[in-house]
Amino acid sequence: MTDQTQAPWHDTRRGVPERVEALVAEMTLEEKVSQLVGLWVGADASGGDVAPHQGDMTQNGPELADVIVGGLGQLTRPFGTAPVDPALGARSLARSQRAVMAANRFGIPAQVHEECLAGFAAWGATAYPVPLSWGATFHPELVQEMAAQIGESLRSVGVHQGLAPVLDVVRDYRWGRVEETIGEDPYLVGTVGAGYVRGLESTGLVATLKHFAGYSGSRAARNHAPVSAGPREMQEIFYPPFEMALREGGARSVMNSYADVDGVPAAADEQLLTGLLREDWGFEGVVVADYFAIAFLRTLHRVAATDGEAAALALTAGIDVELPSVFAYGEPLIEAVRTGALDVAVVDRALRRVLEQKAQLGLLDAGWTPEVDGEIDLDAPAHREVALQLAREAVVLLANDGGALPLAPAARLAVLGPLADDPFGMLGCYSFPAHVGVHHPDHATGIEIPSVLAELRTHHAGEVTFARGCDVKAPGREGFEEAVAAARAADVAVVVVGDQAGLFGRGTSGEGCDAADLRLPGEQQALVEAVLESGTPVVVLALAGRPYAFGTFADRAAALVQTFFPGQLGGRAIAEVLTGAVNPSGHLPVGIPRDAGSQPSTYLAPPYGRRNEVSNIDPTPLYPFGHGRSYAEATWGAVTSTGPTWDVDGEVEVGVDVTNTTDTTVADVVQVYLHDPVAQVPRPDHKLIGYQRLTLAPGETGRVSFRIHADLTSYVNRAGERIVEPGAVELRVARSSLDVHEVVPLEIVGAQRPAGAARRLVTSSTVALAARAGASETVVPA
Repeated sequence: MTDQTQAPWHDTRRGVPERVEALVAEMTLEEKVSQLVGLWVGADASGGDVAPHQGDMTQNGPELADVIVGGLGQLTRPFGTAPVDPALGARSLARSQRAVMAANRFGIPAQVHEECLAGFAAWGATAYPVPLSWGATFHPELVQEMAAQIGESLRSVGVHQGLAPVLDVVRDYRWGRVEETIGEDPYLVGTVGAGYVRGLESTGLVATLKHFAGYSGSRAARNHAPVSAGPREMQEIFYPPFEMALREGGARSVMNSYADVDGVPAAADEQLLTGLLREDWGFEGVVVADYFAIAFLRTLHRVAATDGEAAALALTAGIDVELPSVFAYGEPLIEAVRTGALDVAVVDRALRRVLEQKAQLGLLDAGWTPEVDGEIDLDAPAHREVALQLAREAVVLLANDGGALPLAPAARLAVLGPLADDPFGMLGCYSFPAHVGVHHPDHATGIEIPSVLAELRTHHAGEVTFARGCDVKAPGREGFEEAVAAARAADVAVVVVGDQAGLFGRGTSGEGCDAADLRLPGEQQALVEAVLESGTPVVVLALAGRPYAFGTFADRAAALVQTFFPGQLGGRAIAEVLTGAVNPSGHLPVGIPRDAGSQPSTYLAPPYGRRNEVSNIDPTPLYPFGHGRSYAEATWGAVTSTGPTWDVDGEVEVGVDVTNTTDTTVADVVQVYLHDPVAQVPRPDHKLIGYQRLTLAPGETGRVSFRIHADLTSYVNRAGERIVEPGAVELRVARSSLDVHEVVPLEIVGAQRPAGAARRLVTSSTVALAARAGASETVVPA
């Protein structure tokens, strides 16, 4: 590499476009293409590190020295491929970066990305609750705080980009990746997801939205299966969370979906990745390929005969960087340009975006160095405290009709079930120990993950016995007798059931672990039934990645508690809730189905999709979206409104007083749903358009106010236009989607108008707290 320290692309006094254009003008075709690829060093198909269909793409993969001669766009998961001490890993990454910089004549380093869905997916890093638990908190500000901590950890070792959050909206609970989603409602997914993006981007990290778009709508909930959603469903359900995370969060990267929608693979969809994303929404960042998605255009989708054709399709559609390693964007892409099959201008377009982002990250600055400063601690006490608080707020008390909770201090407990003493029952499939650590059984876990049993023995004063009963998914009831005997000898039995996260069939939840129905895996439902026959009050605790059907035993259980992979401190959070040290405050981000074999359905259904007389199948959930109980609950007052009219381009305000008349701290979530009784197309009976979490001390009142713009009532009509329509609507102030506190009838007045990409996406809310000693006010986005 020649001395380029005085080159214009290194000159920070110049604008970014000028610096980038100077580089583009100097680069050869090979150097240009080198910036559009990643490199995954150490990926090994034989060890299960990559997915099916990807093994042939990792065998005999290139080494760093073979690839970096002309430069390198990205380095893939240097910390997330095998256990590595963070400090040693940072030094190794710095050496790799120096090699990359020395090998290309412009001195450009690689952009480094890692997975960070439930925390930095690295050895020794804090394992936070999974996104479905974020949704259960209804607390985007806490999620934002978590994401900022994740960003700090990534930056501390030299990483620039995080592949999160997942903004797929749940459409069928059988899908294996439900655990990675935030829930079944686009508004909840978008607002919580935007909070994550704000937190990650606040540290200088690039947040990557995935999977754009429609991935979770696959037929029969099979991973990678085709999606049958029409244009209206895409616009109403799948696109809004991405719009919100881009506009409200400021994300700088987007990753494509693997799926095809109506026969068009996202990786080759120019209308999606260029037309909608860039031209309509104004996105100016970088689109990266989901791993091997470009090669899949040839191997799986079969819309390209060669890798060169696949490269041309993807680059033209708008995918700027091929991840995780150079494949189609290497020689096949270069050959496509040389033969005239692809205009070099398309390469230059992607190159400019990549270099602009590198300039934003400081990677083109003359003084940039790969070495990191300061102490590296990926599991700091402050990070664990946020992980614990998230886990606490995500525990959902479904039912407590038997009064078994909170546990009496001296009660004899029988803690039963295959997940009661399993630390891995706390972790989703993208946490490092479950995703990578399982392939290295001789290596220490790197973090402490106490089980439910261990934490109950710490937090509960009475006797605690244990019996496993059965496996999570393997057949066999040999342990039932011991479990039932333990229950009979106890005052209360806590049966801990649910999922083991894994990849591609190795678990019961996670990527590629789709379910045929919604029965608890293996023999677990039979175990619950057997313990219920003991005559001892039974608390059923689900540690799961998806909701399961509890209808066969719900009315016989003394209490039902739902958690979704609550992270390394989930055991403590659960024990605190069960013993009453923490008042439960989680609310369901997905419904709990009644029947395992009934038609999968979310709450966003029009009249014909709900219970009716023309079908014998009732999709009504056992517990609905938004449901959550507490030991001590707040009292809600009358709802006020600035109605009864609502201007078609204006705002309406609704408010309610929430008072804690108990002697303990109470947290609650006020939810606002829109009901549109008559529209040009069938609409969901009700949909979430605002929510606010608040915590009240004993004797305290919170005035919760929502300012809702008419844009939140917009929908896509028969002509495919998003409109705000005049007419009668209802705002339902509610404790859940089916537990309505009060209905506010309103009349939207004025002329029908279009609501485009600049429309309001989020309802603003405030909480004014009034206590005996005075009053204070906090303002929080819903």
